[in-house]
Amino acid sequence: MPASVLPDGHPLTEAARSWLTTLQRCVRAVDYAAARPLFAPDVQAFGTHAAVVSGRDLLEREQWRQIWPTIREFTFRLAEMRCVGHEAMLGAIVPWDSLGAGPDGTTFPRPGRATVILVPRGDRWVAVHSHFSLAPPAG
Repeated sequence: MPASVLPDGHPLTEAARSWLTTLQRCVRAVDYAAARPLFAPDVQAFGTHAAVVSGRDLLEREQWRQIWPTIREFTFRLAEMRCVGHEAMLGAIVPWDSLGAGPDGTTFPRPGRATVILVPRGDRWVAVHSHFSLAPPAG
């Protein structure tokens, strides 16, 4: 089954939007327990902090717990999201913004980008891969 770029408003694009909105809520609330079911137990991932990790437990320990408590206002820029896929596998590419905090409490912008690969498991989509990284400097 060939993958195709999905237009905005497509049911699969809306599924990705819903998944990302749910994850955004979890990051903002620093709610690891609510985020865990969004990811397959055997997820393969890397991020702004974690090298490649295998499994949801390591993803939580090596990435989420290192980053989520240190940022504020995490927001996916959903109007810029791109999706590719089909009913068996869906990829979402989306920029995000957050604020980091310095030792003195001052905040600074932390823009980034994410790629997630979602597959259907039962009645929901779960991530089998995620990649979060900071955006390269403008220039």
